[in-house]
Amino acid sequence: MSDTPSKVTPLKRKSLWASNLITLVFLGIFLLVCFGIELLVKPVFSPVGLLVTGAVMSLVPAILWLAFFYRQDRLEPEPKEMVLEVFILGGLLAAAIGIPLVNNLFNISSWLFSGFWVNLLGAILVIGFSQEFLKYAAVRFSIYESSEFDERTDGIIYATAAGLGFATVLNISFVVSSGGVNLGMGAVRIVLTALAQASFAGITGYFLGKDKLDHKPAWWVPVGISLAAVLNGVFNYLWGVLKRTGITTTGGVLGAWGGLVLAILISVTVTVILSWLIERDMEQELQLLGGLK
Repeated sequence: MSDTPSKVTPLKRKSLWASNLITLVFLGIFLLVCFGIELLVKPVFSPVGLLVTGAVMSLVPAILWLAFFYRQDRLEPEPKEMVLEVFILGGLLAAAIGIPLVNNLFNISSWLFSGFWVNLLGAILVIGFSQEFLKYAAVRFSIYESSEFDERTDGIIYATAAGLGFATVLNISFVVSSGGVNLGMGAVRIVLTALAQASFAGITGYFLGKDKLDHKPAWWVPVGISLAAVLNGVFNYLWGVLKRTGITTTGGVLGAWGGLVLAILISVTVTVILSWLIERDMEQELQLLGGLK
């Protein structure tokens, strides 16, 4: 770096906040467009149209959230092609293992909603752990050993990319399996699912980054995966009524608004914490670089 940390940090932080605000504005526009189309057009989908709609609605928020997390690492941004590869790998693991494992092997639709404790523990132990382990695997067995993985924050960046790839496939599956979507409420669900899957994966990514750079004990990463799985499971539990009722072309009124609000709070809180962790680690890196001059 040619400039001192004290000179570059305020300018870059201001630019970061502006870029994040733009991301949120685009997400708001995306939601408004979906609500507007549903209100004015009330589309009916063919099978192909349903798949295309699901792909577009799932990819737009994923790309916007990916840009949001990617910009947090402003010191030494990771190669975009490597971030994209981890994103795709996360999606492939969701399609090949994640969804079949939960829906077919564990067949959660037949027993998950039979009671409070069954619902909560099933959401954590089955959905949470299976999803978070696969997102962990997308990073650990691909980019982890690369020389590009050389900062503690890199774990968060790559893990959130894996989480967003995973979320994209989950959201496409949701749209297709629902037989259609109320575009407005469907878009809300898709945006929040993408944020939740990314933020929970980011927790594991933080533990992975610390593990590689600080050589943590053997129990360190399993603790990170477990924490992410518990939050994932609680989120899915709170989201459960929405999954049971579905979001269809009839556009019925959705219940469980209290659960929805709590699920949103969990996702946003974890995202804020991850942003703070990235900021803290970058400040420490800048101080170290300044001390070496």
